[in-house]
Amino acid sequence: MTNKTDKFLKNVALLISLCFVQAIAIAEQVPTDTAVYTLTLKQEMVSKTGKPVAAMTVNDGIPGPTLTFQEGGYAVIYVKNEMDVETSVHWHGILLPNFFDGVPYLTTPPIMPGETQKYEFPLIQSGTYWYHSHTMLQEQSGVYGSIIIEPKEKTLEYDSDLVILLSDWTEQKPMNVLRNLKRGNEWYNIKKGTATPLSMVIGRGGFGAQLNFWKQRMEGADIADIYYDAFLNNGQITTEYPEFKPGDKVRVRMINGSASSQFWLTFGGKDPLLVSADGLNVAPISRNKTFIAIAETYDFIVTIPPAGKIEIRAMAQDGSGTTSAFLGSGNAILAPVLPRPDKIGMMMKMAEMDMRMGAPAMKFNPSEEKPQEMMETWGMQMDGKMKGMKMDHSGMGHSKMKKEPETKPAMKMSDKDSSMMQMDHSGMDHSKMKKEPESKPAMKMSDKDSSMMQMDHSGMDHSKMKPNESKEKTMSNDQKMGMNDSMGQMPGMDMFAEYNYDYLKAVEKTDFDEDIPVNEVLLNLTGNMWRYIWSMNGVPLSEADQIKIKGGEVTRITLNNLTMMHHPMHLHGHFFRVINDKGEYSPLKHTVNVPPMQKITIEFEGTEYGDWFFHCHVLYHMMGGMARVFSYDTPRDPRLKPFPLNKLLQEGNHFYNWGTAEVASHMTEINIMSSNIRNQFNLNMEYGYNQNMEAEFTYERYLYDYFRVFAGVNVENEIPESLDEISTTAIVGIRFLTPYLFNLDVRLDHKLRPEIRIDREIMIFPRTSIFGVYEYQMDFGLTNTLPEIGENADYKGETTWSAGVSYIFTRNFSVMGSYDNRFGAGGGLTVRF
Repeated sequence: MTNKTDKFLKNVALLISLCFVQAIAIAEQVPTDTAVYTLTLKQEMVSKTGKPVAAMTVNDGIPGPTLTFQEGGYAVIYVKNEMDVETSVHWHGILLPNFFDGVPYLTTPPIMPGETQKYEFPLIQSGTYWYHSHTMLQEQSGVYGSIIIEPKEKTLEYDSDLVILLSDWTEQKPMNVLRNLKRGNEWYNIKKGTATPLSMVIGRGGFGAQLNFWKQRMEGADIADIYYDAFLNNGQITTEYPEFKPGDKVRVRMINGSASSQFWLTFGGKDPLLVSADGLNVAPISRNKTFIAIAETYDFIVTIPPAGKIEIRAMAQDGSGTTSAFLGSGNAILAPVLPRPDKIGMMMKMAEMDMRMGAPAMKFNPSEEKPQEMMETWGMQMDGKMKGMKMDHSGMGHSKMKKEPETKPAMKMSDKDSSMMQMDHSGMDHSKMKKEPESKPAMKMSDKDSSMMQMDHSGMDHSKMKPNESKEKTMSNDQKMGMNDSMGQMPGMDMFAEYNYDYLKAVEKTDFDEDIPVNEVLLNLTGNMWRYIWSMNGVPLSEADQIKIKGGEVTRITLNNLTMMHHPMHLHGHFFRVINDKGEYSPLKHTVNVPPMQKITIEFEGTEYGDWFFHCHVLYHMMGGMARVFSYDTPRDPRLKPFPLNKLLQEGNHFYNWGTAEVASHMTEINIMSSNIRNQFNLNMEYGYNQNMEAEFTYERYLYDYFRVFAGVNVENEIPESLDEISTTAIVGIRFLTPYLFNLDVRLDHKLRPEIRIDREIMIFPRTSIFGVYEYQMDFGLTNTLPEIGENADYKGETTWSAGVSYIFTRNFSVMGSYDNRFGAGGGLTVRF
């Protein structure tokens, strides 16, 4: 009995010891500094301008709470969906396992209504980042917030932190915003006061420039797409932070969390020190006026002056509004006020250069992208001096990068051509600034890509800049052409000169080993403002193949913007080198703004796995198709099996429906349209009170941006002012948006009667447009079905035409007056729905 008891006790002791050892092993695997957050997403009524509108909140607020972590720690975040729609959260700029990146149907399952999803990942970096929904247009509705990851070792001297999260606010439903963009009216520009009607253009002597834009099927120089009711910082139009005292050094963490608004930042008082970009430290530089693109983050150290209060102002890029934060108390030192951009002046400068703009957003054959051919065809044609801005990359090289995940994206480059400008830091006080990076996401890259264009900086403040007078480095002929005969030497092209990253310098070299293979990728950024479709190489996301990324290889991407809009391009799960004039010290970023008609080169080494999203961070551009999937060609996570990738790829290919109704004293007309990228259904009905009528239903297929084929049915009265004889005919034809923006319709009905239609609308005053329609139908007597019309038995054709004027009151209502040779003259109300 005793032996049995001893044996039992020994077994118990052994079991306890094994459990204890296992418990220690498990405890060693669990991070001791885990930070846990719960984010609850709800649908609520929210007022930012005094009008309650339906929105989405994070923990009952817009923006959501700031999540604070420690570098080297571990993040656990529970996202609870209390909405009646699915949702998601993407951790923008965070290097993390692919499955937790938060792009639904691509990397992470969507969060269904009533569900809670757990995200967890190690924190291998530090800096300023943010989070937002990646489901449809939810980011515009309020699903976003900020992230701070404190460094293991503080290397910058400051007293306190302040996060300022910029955003834009609309009282419209985001889907209605996108629908309005796709129908192509000018209401948003009218509402913002940024429209350029013909009267203003002529008054400035720019009629020739306007003709040049019309010839290229463009109304004018667009800067921003949407009218916003307010611009916000930390959820308010104006914020006050009186707790800061004179002499305090405040690290202001600026985040642009807008859906589609870029900002110019200006600061009252002494120029602040810019110390970080996209979460990573940069060589400190004293800088005031700074452009912050959507999804970028910049950290500034500001010193509160003896007066006690400064303003930080963010002005929307098109000058349509501002938001301000005030730090300190007392008399405020206001930030510089920037002038509105001169859109008509921009048009005139571009016309002087005979720039070819507006590459197709949709190709006849999307499977054949041929990006180099598109760049050469649609690149700037400036007096024959440039074609596509081809550059010689032969002088580029690499040096090695570190691969430890704990290091910040360490990337390098070669020296930038000495013809570019260098920053003069001699006037800066760096006595209290160290240059070591605070965190280290793991990445690196190669020499400066000479495709960067030299800009004319004549309109810039050069008080802190000086030309590099060192001897010129040897350049290839292609480089010299690109550098010396490019925008920097062309009159007027300084309009985009400030949109570059030459002021950013990495604190460590960021280039790659010369032995690492390089894969060159050209992505032309293309779009169609007329139908609001956006793409790369003329192929929207729904028609695009994945871009294959090879591990251990440097991927160098030339982003060539062939549109008149800015495109902030974001790559998930990576930092990349933005090639600028700092050569080996070119900065690392996760988002890069590509200005109109310019090129920027980025590069990164393939060190990840899985599929990653790459897209324009203008939310409505992404939803319009300007996105790609970068794939390492590794197996898809089995947890995503119930969630087909095609649902994400087709997000931008939904059908959008809209229509108009005109109720006038002489006639009534209804137009209804349903359209996605390639397909469109149209229903048009006209009824004149003198008993003339016509109705038509057609289906049309877009073969590319401006050309489509169609078929349908037309119903109309054959005898003027009589409904006694109604003719129903089948029709086929083509429709084409011609240069100078005429809508051309050429058709043939089953009675073999050809017909041509053409129409045009022109805004002549800020709210006033004129319009006209001309139709001519011919009969060659090939059938016996055409009834006699009037007393002329030899009638061989029929002409109809109309002309009128409209005045727009609101997004939904206009008044109009017109004359139609079928219906007579009259006036009434136009309703858009």
